[in-house]
Amino acid sequence: MKKFSISFAFLIAFLSLFGINPAWSQSGMDTMQAAQLLDLDDANILIQKEDEPVPKWRIISAGDRTLLGYIGSTWDLLRSTGYSGKPIDMLVAVNASGTITGAQLVDHAEPILTLGLSDEDIANYVSGFAGLRMGPEGLEGDAPDVISRATVSTGVIRDSILHTARVLAQSDSGGLERVTYEPATWAALERMGAFATTRVSLRDARAALPNANPPIPDKEGTFLELWISVLDPATIGQNLLGPPGFRRAIAAVPANHDALLVASRGLHSHRGTAWRRSGVFDRVVVEQNGIEYTPLSEGYQRLNQFEAAGAPEVKDASLFAIPRDQIDLSSPFTVTILATRDDEVLPISASLALGETFLRPATAVPVPPPAWREAWEDKTLSLVTLFIMLAILFLILFFQDAFVKRPRLWFWGRTLFLLTTFLWLGMVLGAQLSVVQVVAFLHSLLTGFRWETFLMEPMIFTLWGFTALGLLFWGRGVFCGWLCPFGALQELMNQAAQRLGIKQIVVPNAVHERLWVIKYTLFLSILALSFYSMKDALILAEAEPFKTVISMRFMRAWPFLLFVGIILFAGLFIERAYCRYICPLGAALAIPAKLKIFDWLRRRPQCGRECRLCEQKCTVGAIDPLGRINPNECILCLRCQMIYHDPHTCIVLKRRNRTA
Repeated sequence: MKKFSISFAFLIAFLSLFGINPAWSQSGMDTMQAAQLLDLDDANILIQKEDEPVPKWRIISAGDRTLLGYIGSTWDLLRSTGYSGKPIDMLVAVNASGTITGAQLVDHAEPILTLGLSDEDIANYVSGFAGLRMGPEGLEGDAPDVISRATVSTGVIRDSILHTARVLAQSDSGGLERVTYEPATWAALERMGAFATTRVSLRDARAALPNANPPIPDKEGTFLELWISVLDPATIGQNLLGPPGFRRAIAAVPANHDALLVASRGLHSHRGTAWRRSGVFDRVVVEQNGIEYTPLSEGYQRLNQFEAAGAPEVKDASLFAIPRDQIDLSSPFTVTILATRDDEVLPISASLALGETFLRPATAVPVPPPAWREAWEDKTLSLVTLFIMLAILFLILFFQDAFVKRPRLWFWGRTLFLLTTFLWLGMVLGAQLSVVQVVAFLHSLLTGFRWETFLMEPMIFTLWGFTALGLLFWGRGVFCGWLCPFGALQELMNQAAQRLGIKQIVVPNAVHERLWVIKYTLFLSILALSFYSMKDALILAEAEPFKTVISMRFMRAWPFLLFVGIILFAGLFIERAYCRYICPLGAALAIPAKLKIFDWLRRRPQCGRECRLCEQKCTVGAIDPLGRINPNECILCLRCQMIYHDPHTCIVLKRRNRTA
């Protein structure tokens, strides 16, 4: 059950970081597992793996070949992701009558679940859905309440299980494409044939209802503007309602029903108020091939404004559950809204034939939506801020001479950038690179590289992309010195300590260089151990305090907090003590840093011979007694470059000024 106990052959390293397809779904379903989920005798069943109309396992009797039920994966069907942005995968079993006979937690990477909750607690929550039935009138039975300490995670689990159960219960019926998803704006959905619309003006309505009391105003305006659609296709429903709203809405629709959308604005309401007493929406009539159906209050849901870009603002939006045995919404149909004034009736109709995009061809194989695309769309604002930060950093480093020639600009510019890195990039966005990601990347090169794996985490992907370029241009200091939230925290705390008069400890150069062995040994140990056991490697990777400080925001058990406290306390006396001697990520970045193309840190022949000021001022000991800058240790703070250009500090420049 536990995530990191699965073999690396299935790229679980990336599951822990970027959220790829869980490994189990690439293998088969055995009869014992199927029998347990469906509460059957495993000796009397056969399993058929199907990819259409939705990916699932069909379970049939070994004797008379009758249908016993279906088993599906929430990840395969919905690409279900949790609070962490990583997959939450459950197996859901539904019998032939639409009853959930079993649900099993397969995989999750929810960090919030470690706060006093165990995998067993979540597994028990998942199994609690057994016995619920997706009946013709909706969900029969009470779903387990969400867990208060993991509201978001267990809410996603609930919606995913109910949505999957409904898809399985009706997987062999209807012609709607319920799985494939493409992000689309309102205008794009219109072009694909998602809506039918009509509009009646106030003057047209006044002409059709001349005896209305009170009379319809004789002026410009809208009496009723109407849109109709079908929400079951993921491309329509998810774009209009958003992923969480779509899951909740569809999970509440009874089995063997489809979700009809009716939205309107104007003087006239398509709902009215009589339905509250009668339970019948008598203003709405759905007609197909001479059959008329009036929606009932059972299965009705009131919807909010649409989330698709460019969507109009509507007055009323309703979801009506339409029984498939009466109206097939995958075929052309007409919705008529009745406007009644005394004895006069104005029918306002719109006919819809859904575009081919939203219908399932007989031979089509549904393709689940790419989860990474949705992740990038959801984090657009965060990515914009990150790109702004990276652009500023690029300009600082590219035009570093102009930057360091102004000491006040250098000091306050760097300090503000580090504050932004820690507070915004780290504590708000949680964008902290880790040595585990390095190990996972190396494993992917051996087991099969997939771009989708990296794209699952937009912030991490972008940071790693910029860091990789930075390694070629400047070295490891691009990340370690500017973009590491924990490194920024250490440097800011040390600045504060020095202002408070805390005396700094100068580590002798011989000791300083020998202490480097620790971080390189730690990195190689984590890497080597990962080939034996990723679980054990991740335990050793707890030598990184990043998870405690950045990912969990100090919400961990006291041993982790004590470890972080010791590191930060040491950093008050030795600037970036952790970065210099322990950090395995820094060691991992230092190795390829030797490949950097450019050397833009200026030195003079006199450096290290006639003057050792830069060596003394370097806060991480990256300059040796001969004046050489070690790119493996340099964090690119540019302090030495400021000295290099300062005519009042650099001995060589001061001598030139005296002789000039």
